[in-house]
Amino acid sequence: MNVVIMGCGRVGAELTVQLAKAGHHVSIVDKRREAFDRLPPGFEARTVVGVGYDRDVLEEAGIKEAEAFIAVSNGDNSNIVSARVAREHYHIQRVVARIYDPKRAEIYERLDIPTIATVRWAAKQILMMLLHSREELKESLAGGEVFRMRVEVPPHLVGRPVSDLSIEGKVLVAAVDRGGKGFIPDSRSTFQEGDVAQLMVHHDALDSVDDLLQPLADG
Repeated sequence: MNVVIMGCGRVGAELTVQLAKAGHHVSIVDKRREAFDRLPPGFEARTVVGVGYDRDVLEEAGIKEAEAFIAVSNGDNSNIVSARVAREHYHIQRVVARIYDPKRAEIYERLDIPTIATVRWAAKQILMMLLHSREELKESLAGGEVFRMRVEVPPHLVGRPVSDLSIEGKVLVAAVDRGGKGFIPDSRSTFQEGDVAQLMVHHDALDSVDDLLQPLADG
């Protein structure tokens, strides 16, 4: 996967190294050339000096060929603008942005851009959001501890209690979309064909959601 990262701070540098080690092609942009000193000695990465929402700079970094864009500069405004340019002008589907001020979360929500709070393990969370198998992963909440997800209810859960897609303290079905309308399920609610579940998932339980969405093996 081709990835462009804006911001070579601690998180941006760590993401660059981790993604490159995983075999992805990474370009990183920062307005300060000395920021690239954060990359390990001898580590080769495509580095571009400039403002991360400038289109000429982004194109020099390979945004036209990119499949993902990550905005982790130290400014919310810069992250919002660059994420919007990546999503709306270059039509990048996988866009993740870091946010310092939770009050700005509504801006990202309207743009349908997953966000990560500024937490100590932000790089790990961004990698999880970027590389996780389901595109329904939307955003992180509660300081990055909880994800909001939207998943189509699989056939094996049709007719089953909504609680079958829950794990106490880990996975909660917060709402169900059905036929263009939504409702908050109770203990008697069951899934119907075509339902879409809105989940709140603790970061430790993402793999458990995958298991819940898979039909049980025969025997």
